[in-house]
Amino acid sequence: MLNDILYKVSMRSVHGNTGVDVKDLQIDSRKVTAGSCFIAIKGSTADGHLFIDTAIANGAIAIVCEILPIVLQEHITYVQVENSAIAAAYISHNFYGEPSLKLKLVGVTGTNGKTTIATLLWKLFTSLGYKCGLISTVQNQIDDEIISATHTTPDAIHVNELLKKMVDAGCIYVFMECSSHAIHQHRITALQFRGALFSNITHDHLDYHKTFDEYIRVKKSWFDNLPATAFAISNADDKRGTVMLQNTPAKKYYYSLKTMADFKGKVLENSLVGLHMMVNESEVYFRLIGEFNAYNLLVVYGAAICLGQDKEQVLQLLSNLDGAEGRFDYMVSKNDRIIGIVDYAHTPDALLNVLATIKKLRQGNEHIITVVGCGGDRDKTKRPIMAAAACEHSDRVIFTADNPRSEDPLEILKEMEAGVNVVARKKYITIADRREAIKTAVSLAVKEDIILVAGKGHEKYQDIKGVKYDFDDKKMLAEIFELLEK
Repeated sequence: MLNDILYKVSMRSVHGNTGVDVKDLQIDSRKVTAGSCFIAIKGSTADGHLFIDTAIANGAIAIVCEILPIVLQEHITYVQVENSAIAAAYISHNFYGEPSLKLKLVGVTGTNGKTTIATLLWKLFTSLGYKCGLISTVQNQIDDEIISATHTTPDAIHVNELLKKMVDAGCIYVFMECSSHAIHQHRITALQFRGALFSNITHDHLDYHKTFDEYIRVKKSWFDNLPATAFAISNADDKRGTVMLQNTPAKKYYYSLKTMADFKGKVLENSLVGLHMMVNESEVYFRLIGEFNAYNLLVVYGAAICLGQDKEQVLQLLSNLDGAEGRFDYMVSKNDRIIGIVDYAHTPDALLNVLATIKKLRQGNEHIITVVGCGGDRDKTKRPIMAAAACEHSDRVIFTADNPRSEDPLEILKEMEAGVNVVARKKYITIADRREAIKTAVSLAVKEDIILVAGKGHEKYQDIKGVKYDFDDKKMLAEIFELLEK
C-alpha cells in the first residue's frame, strides 16, 4: 500500500487515500499504466510536474510531487514532498523491500577507474565462490545473467529493482559504480552501503556540475552520509583523497603507491606481460598493465580484506584476473607486430594515464599514434586539454569524432584543435570519420609501433544526431589489422 512505501519520506501534505495499492513506480509518464504511482521529478532536461495530467490519463492512482497541481482530482492520491528525487529514492527502497539491507553493497566513485574496480571486485568475489551482482557502465550482472547498462548508475527505481532481483537470485555481494550524477540526483540515496571506495578526482562533468569544487563536494557528500557500520577506502596519493573521508562516520582506510598506507603497493616491473608488485608484504604478479591498474588492484585488495577475505587467497585470485572490457584492451598484428590499444579514456587525466603507461611499455623507438575525439553535449572545457595532452605525449595524433550526439563533429574538432600549440601542429591531422581515422592510424604505423584508440572503449555504437550506429573500436581495429595482413 502507498502508506507503507512512504516510510522516511519528508512530506508536506497528503490529499486522498494513502491506503491504495500501488502496482509499480514510474518517473516517466509514458510508462505509467493502471495502478502506477507517478513521481514527478525536476530533471536537468525536463520537469516531471508538467506530465502529471498525462500520468493520470495513463492510469496513475497516486502522484508524488513537490508542487501540487492547481486542480486536484478526487480519485487520485497526491503526496506533496520536500524533494521528489529524495522521495523517489526512499519510496523505491521501500517498494522493493529494502534490498540493500539484504546485501553486502560496495560502491565505487571517482573520475577514473570505477568500472575496472567494480568489475574486478565482481570477478574476484565470484571466484571466491559467492553469488554476486554488478552495476557498472559496461553492463549489469546478476550472477551469470548479463543485463545491458544504459547509465553508469541507474535511476532510483531501477537500481532498487535490480538489487531486489539480486536478492531473489541469492546474491551475497553487489559492487556498483556511483557516478557524481547519481549522487547529486539522489539515485543512491536510501541505499545502505557496506563499503565505499574512492579512486581519484580529475577534470570531468563540468557541463553538469559547473565548477570543479562542486564536483568534489558532490563526491564527498556520499562519504559524509555513510553509516558508522560501513568502511571507506580512499586513494592517499590523490590530492583530494584525504578530504573525501574527512567527515565520514565510516571506518577509514587508505591505499597508496607513494606513501605509508593501510594497503601499500610498489610497482617492481610494468610490461605488456603485466605488473610485478609488492602488496604490503607480498610479492605478486598481475595480468593487468599500468600504474593506474596498480591503484585499481590495491583498492580491490583493500575492499576484499575489509570484507573479511583471506589476503593470500585474494592475491592469488587477483593475479589471474583481466580487467573490464574496453580498458587497455590490446591486440597485436601478426606480421609487423603493431600493437593496438583500445581504451575508454575520455577525460584528460585518463588519457594522460594511458599514454604514460604506453610510454613506459615502449621497448625502443616505437612511435605512439593516438586516435582521439571528444563527446558532444558534454563538458566542452576538456576538449582543448585532451587535444594538447594527446599531442604532447604521442608522435602522431588523429583527431576524430567520438559520440558527437547533437553537435556538429567538425565544430567539436575545431575546439580540440584550439588547445594545440604551434610546435605540436605538425603532429596531428583531423579526420572526422572514425573508421577512416583508425584506418589511417594503421596505415601510418610501421613495425612494432603502438596505436591508441581512445574515448569509447567498451561502447558498441556511435551516437550521431540521436541515432546510435553500430561501431566497435576494438572490432574495427581488428578488422583493419586483418586487412593489413592480406
